[in-house]
Amino acid sequence: MTVIPDRDILNIEEAAALLGVSVKTFNKVLHTESLPARKIGREWKFSRQALIEWVGAGRSSEFYRDEKARPPER
Repeated sequence: MTVIPDRDILNIEEAAALLGVSVKTFNKVLHTESLPARKIGREWKFSRQALIEWVGAGRSSEFYRDEKARPPER
């Protein structure tokens, strides 16, 4: 079980744990460029409050809509 720290700024593992998804799934969403994030050096950083607001606003559904429209990989 991943412990989510009380910090306002999270790394990718902590942000994935906050949203209750794997790092692999979180990374996939991150690369759709719809997630509120900043890359600092080689690392991505996430605002806890911005992630909560992003999920609450329902914009995450855009990711799944794009997935369904994509043709299956062969």
